[in-house]
Amino acid sequence: MKTYLDLLSDVMESGVDKGDRTGTGTRSVFGRQVRYDLTEGFPLLTTKKLHFKSIAIELLWFLRGDTNTKFLKENGVSIWDEWALEDGELGPVYGAQWRAWQGPDGKSYDQVQALMDGLKNNPNSRRHIISGWNVSALPDETMTPQENAAAGRMALPPCHAFYQFYVGGGRLSASLYIRSNDLFLGNPYNTASLGLLTHMLAQQCDLDVGEIVISIGDAHIYSNHFEQVKMQLTREVRSLPQLKIKRRPDSIFEYGFDDFEIVGYDPHPHIRAPIAV
Repeated sequence: MKTYLDLLSDVMESGVDKGDRTGTGTRSVFGRQVRYDLTEGFPLLTTKKLHFKSIAIELLWFLRGDTNTKFLKENGVSIWDEWALEDGELGPVYGAQWRAWQGPDGKSYDQVQALMDGLKNNPNSRRHIISGWNVSALPDETMTPQENAAAGRMALPPCHAFYQFYVGGGRLSASLYIRSNDLFLGNPYNTASLGLLTHMLAQQCDLDVGEIVISIGDAHIYSNHFEQVKMQLTREVRSLPQLKIKRRPDSIFEYGFDDFEIVGYDPHPHIRAPIAV
């Protein structure tokens, strides 16, 4: 994962200090791209320990089409709590857009099922896409996340907004556009989540995995993460672990956390950092 450390260094050395929505302040650059070959190992960061269960449960939550934190909390995951209403609702965030995009014709569109159908039946298509950027459901920036959720809008707009998948040579690759990326806390989660989703889709479609490509618009480090980033940059990269999927469910929607095993993960210790709300 040296590519990731190089990106952190790039931002620290050449980034511009800016204000932001949270009031924390960031150092950022615009327009960066990183690539990971999934045949070389599962892209789970080794220069600090990541909580793989949180990453996997969140992805399963997206695939359920869920927009309430109840499922996350039942599985010990609290990463969305700060933006939810008291009853756990977040408005039409990722899960709703992935599984039930509301069209102007009144119909609900399941982008994940459409993706699966396309990958299996027309693998050479250039339209293997999932989009989260539904303009009609975006939050009002003058309101709090909770106020937006209560009004039926997204509590937060999607950061990982546009996915595209590519089949070539019997391998499945994925490209993700992230409009705004918290590099210290968010990016390692996004990378592992994309890697996991690609493995799951490949298994369902009888394909091997290829590479994942992440393109970032505003790539930033929060000012209260600078010391943590400096610590991480002193650490040596270790060998990547492997992902083992223990069974093949009948559909992409039937995986559970117990179906996944990370083998050979030997990271440096976790580095605690505050989240910018």
